Amino acid sequence: MESSMCILILCLSAITPAIRARVVPVPPLLQNYEKPSSNVIFDNSMYGLLQLNNGLARTPPMGWNSWNFFACDISETVIKETADALVATGLADLGYVYLNIDDCWSASERNSQDELVPDPKTFPSGIKALADYVHEKGLKLGIYSDAGRFTCQVRPGSIYHENVDAKLFASWGVDFLKYDNCYNLGINPKERYPPMRNALNATGRTIFYSICEWGVDDPALWAGELGNSWRTTDDINDSWASMTMIADLNDKWAAYAGPGGWNDPDMLEVGNGGMTYQEYRAHFSIWALMKAPLLIGCDVRSMTAETLEIVTNKEVIAVNQDPLGVQGRKVYVSGTDDCLQVWAGPLTGHRIAVVLWNRCSKAASITAAWGALGLESSTSVSVRDLWKHEDVLTDAVASFRARMDAHSCEMYIFTPQTVSHSEV
Repeated sequence: MESSMCILILCLSAITPAIRARVVPVPPLLQNYEKPSSNVIFDNSMYGLLQLNNGLARTPPMGWNSWNFFACDISETVIKETADALVATGLADLGYVYLNIDDCWSASERNSQDELVPDPKTFPSGIKALADYVHEKGLKLGIYSDAGRFTCQVRPGSIYHENVDAKLFASWGVDFLKYDNCYNLGINPKERYPPMRNALNATGRTIFYSICEWGVDDPALWAGELGNSWRTTDDINDSWASMTMIADLNDKWAAYAGPGGWNDPDMLEVGNGGMTYQEYRAHFSIWALMKAPLLIGCDVRSMTAETLEIVTNKEVIAVNQDPLGVQGRKVYVSGTDDCLQVWAGPLTGHRIAVVLWNRCSKAASITAAWGALGLESSTSVSVRDLWKHEDVLTDAVASFRARMDAHSCEMYIFTPQTVSHSEV
């Protein structure tokens, strides 16, 4: 496919003096990915060369992490029961295969061989036996450590122990390492994170390397050469304010993500009780569009029907897992404090994923104009609603408009009905 560099065409509808609307600026474009139309506005041109060289994360990882619901109240029983639940609910079949143990799994001190030791009270069978159990279910086991003297819960960290710890993780059959940033001795993260990358490579086992630096030193600028994902923000909490702020912070780094390495705005809070159904649906939609890791953070052993409905939406998951791998982003805003928003990103097959997100306190209508999506105004588009699971229009032209409640969103796939000769 022949591509050409394009710039964003501003296409603003009439506005009143009281309401400001704008197309969000987008950087210059990458030439070597499939165009959804004659104008492409989405960009991963800053994505770095993956130095981890482990072949993982061609699409964002999916799974579960213990921290958001359990914090330190974890045990091998909880992990085994969670593995059982991932399979029984069908989540594993949908791609949620990483079962990640966060902080507090280890004893408070290393053993006489200077090795990490699982807490004998909560993980008496050891991590190797747990990994075997998880693997028998067709899942993958993740573990946690820290690029500092201690973990955030003051268990032994891995700084200066990278080689011995990586070998130990590999011997246990670990598939994923979340590597945190506490008690870091004031050492630059660009110095602290590469040793573990090298140590993981040296084990010969493919282990997903998740850099959890909290976005302090803008890891999107350098972590693409180190890991499979990198945290772009501080920890999320189970609130609308936290979720929306983190979405905005992660959006800044859209151009730096791509197959092999992803921006990480932290784990999902869906199902933990702090937001409404509509807010959780928006949370899941935006995380999927942003190509964020989809790591469930609730207790999957006791999910409500609403929670299960959200996290098992195959059409939304397919957006996240689309092999084109370009992170969607905020492309148009209007309303008070920019609370009426259009987010969008390209997919394979010349399609565009579009989220209309009402972050205002009242119900409102949002219009996605073709110019903000990189489409020529004359292009005819079919529109599929991913939450209703139905085609809502077959011939939309110039713009698409929908009304939604406060703090809710709608998610669509737009498929242009014709492709110009220059794109074939």
